[in-house]
Amino acid sequence: MYKYDNYDQAIVDARVDEFRDQVNRRLSGAMTEDQFKPLRLKNGLYLQLHAYMLRVAIPYGTFDSRQMRMLAHIARKYDRGYGHFTTRQNIQYNWIKLEDAPDILAELATVEMHAIQTSGESIRNLSSDQFAGAAADEIADPRPWAELIRQATTFHPEFSYLPRKFKIAVTAADEDRAAIRLHDIGLKLVRNDAGEIGFRVYIGGGMGRTPFVAPLIREFLPAGNLISYIEATLRVWNRWARRDNIHKQRIKILVHDLGREEFTRQVEAEWAAMLPNGSDVPQAEFDRIAGYFAPPAFETGLSDDIDLSDPAFARWVDQNVAAHKAPGHAIVTISLKPEGGIPGDASAEQLDLIADLAERHGYDELRATHAQNVVLPHVRKADLYTVWQALTAAGLASANLDLISDIIACPGLDYCSLANARSIPVAQKIATRFADADRQRDLGELKLKISGCINACGHHHAGHIGILGVDRKGTENYQLLLGGSGAEDASLGKITGPGFDENGIVDAVEKVTDVYLRERSDGERFLDTYRRLGMEPFKEAIYG
Repeated sequence: MYKYDNYDQAIVDARVDEFRDQVNRRLSGAMTEDQFKPLRLKNGLYLQLHAYMLRVAIPYGTFDSRQMRMLAHIARKYDRGYGHFTTRQNIQYNWIKLEDAPDILAELATVEMHAIQTSGESIRNLSSDQFAGAAADEIADPRPWAELIRQATTFHPEFSYLPRKFKIAVTAADEDRAAIRLHDIGLKLVRNDAGEIGFRVYIGGGMGRTPFVAPLIREFLPAGNLISYIEATLRVWNRWARRDNIHKQRIKILVHDLGREEFTRQVEAEWAAMLPNGSDVPQAEFDRIAGYFAPPAFETGLSDDIDLSDPAFARWVDQNVAAHKAPGHAIVTISLKPEGGIPGDASAEQLDLIADLAERHGYDELRATHAQNVVLPHVRKADLYTVWQALTAAGLASANLDLISDIIACPGLDYCSLANARSIPVAQKIATRFADADRQRDLGELKLKISGCINACGHHHAGHIGILGVDRKGTENYQLLLGGSGAEDASLGKITGPGFDENGIVDAVEKVTDVYLRERSDGERFLDTYRRLGMEPFKEAIYG
């Protein structure tokens, strides 16, 4: 994983000192909230319903045990003993005191972490495949390219005051675990017929008030021209974005309004005008960055056999353990979705335990996922049972990855000042309704996602089943959506019809799954059955 050099550390330390002065001026009254707001947002600090919330960056989801222990320490010292993993591979704290924020950032800086550009009109935390560098199905590790983009765009003077937030995701596998087509820019690492590395470029995806699946803009972009192409894209957006209307400012609106062909023409023209001779990514600099992502010295000669005589362990292995590129190793997803729990929450004690497991059994590497779980990317198969036992004792061994209880949910109206409805209680009730492990496994892959408002932080548009909380004359109401996907078969869910109260939406979800169980063909996932049958049989079951 990437390590700070003196330049990186100096930047982060200087930002902490600068923000400490800004906070002091706000606390003294020398600065108004209106003056302070854009400054705190650039440092990941939000003002929520009950307290300040601090969002900490985890670039492309990669971190280590030392950093995880710092996150646990912050949860204990400055919050209420827990952290919340988000859909941008970040972690956030919901009970921060303003006067503590500079101290938190200073402590984060000691372990090469920060909150820079986790909010505000900037290029947000770069995201990637949580299995990157370990996956058996990737053509190369995409994280060096994500780090290159991060370094090239952080504090970029031309893009410091963008029309709106901007999100970039990078992956290198045919199975899209990073939802690249629902990002402002989605990049898939590919090889052309000559065997050269490059990127398939998607631009203009996103959720929120007006969701879009990003169209393909370029079939093959030479890897060495990645930075200039991103800059050309941002210049076109900066030139034409609707800064007069907050609902029309995202690049997805521009791509839609211009049309894919015209938008592509303008980006290609801008790119041609600025393109240097040859590569705009110095090979020596890329090699320097890539050197930090060299795989660990994996043990060799390890057996691939796993003793599955314990049924509970076997179920967990089948559901939460994925293939690794190195023989004798596996990828472990730690579910942060226990029955009745809050999706994405982890206590300080659980964070410390995960750090211990990474250090002892995982080559000291961790990943945060956009589905609000944590990954141990490199675990010896011989250690899987020991890891599972430790996770079981800590309440972290739910064998539910990609099942109906592996719910993505935003904090909703319990915390967020933008929310119209609560997300957490709905997630808890659904998880409890479908608590039976055999029932979940019978339903198979079923991705359920909940947002407490139209901003879609819970990715409801991309759920096989999506739930959107809305305000109906002062009452919380929940719309049901079907047919979304954030994977390589990306699609947007469609609203079934009138909404429900909190208990009604849980009943509606169960009726939808009953239709699926009755109508599915052999081997069909829920999403496949929905796409084959269409909306009508599900609406009939829900509304009569």
